[in-house]
Amino acid sequence: MNVEINNAINAADTEAQYDEKAKRLLSNKIILAHILVKAVDEFQGMTPEAVAPYIEGDPLISVVPVEPGLTNAVAKPVADSLKTGQRIIGLNTENVEVNEGLVRFDIIFYVRMKDGISQVIVNLEAQKDEPTSYHVLNRAVFYVSRLISSQKERDFVKTNYNDIRRVFSIWVCMNMTENSMAYVHLSKDDLIGAYPWKGGLDLLNIVMIGIADELPEHDEKYELHRLLSALLSMELSTDEKLGIIKNEYRIPVDDKLRKDVSAMCNLSQGIKDAENAKIIMNMHKKGYTPEQIAEIVEKTIDEVEGVIRKKEPVLV
Repeated sequence: MNVEINNAINAADTEAQYDEKAKRLLSNKIILAHILVKAVDEFQGMTPEAVAPYIEGDPLISVVPVEPGLTNAVAKPVADSLKTGQRIIGLNTENVEVNEGLVRFDIIFYVRMKDGISQVIVNLEAQKDEPTSYHVLNRAVFYVSRLISSQKERDFVKTNYNDIRRVFSIWVCMNMTENSMAYVHLSKDDLIGAYPWKGGLDLLNIVMIGIADELPEHDEKYELHRLLSALLSMELSTDEKLGIIKNEYRIPVDDKLRKDVSAMCNLSQGIKDAENAKIIMNMHKKGYTPEQIAEIVEKTIDEVEGVIRKKEPVLV
């Protein structure tokens, strides 16, 4: 196989593994609880430890398709369902190998409200940066709309629209120019008169969280940003991440969490090494000397020459 193609495949595989580890870290219930405290009005003012028990079951990671018609799981063959009236049993949790290539929600889960009866549906999406091929807010609008429409025959039936559950689509975008957080929702403007139309303006909720490159200070304003920045950082070591998680946020560090953080750090180092190697090889092909490359990329000459020997195709 061509060396460059092989390198590209390995790099893509490493990034895919990194993305999967990031989703699994974020799906930890206490991490989700920290997000819910800041993003969902029902839980504001509560401690994450008090919110975590309201998260129902295990969050679903990369298994629920976004595509219309595939978000829900079919309970029985159509003929049987017509007799029983029970066609949909829940969210579609098929294996990712089935219908490979479909777009899937990163993380999706139900949260019980404090009244112990009502529920909201929460979708959490992680982006390594702001997309350039489309506006990410447009995608968030599509996702939150799918979370509403897919409830028919699962969370409400026929015309029982008052049973629609509130939905939240929360987007965490890394590598932004500044730390930010925005709440996008429905509003009502009276153009003529002021008739009190009944209904849930709070059904659709989008929360956009921008994380800057630099780790923010730990204060109340940027409390969530610092936690997410530390978790997803490609610069901090395993011990640095775990220290912030444990000492500043009082999150218990068990063997699973330590293993996930360590694996993610190893993968991030692999991604950085691959990016550095690409830069070194591009400069080498353009005629830069190892000494010049070493000065620019802040590596030793031996390290630069080692990359060139490893990446350059062998002539036979």
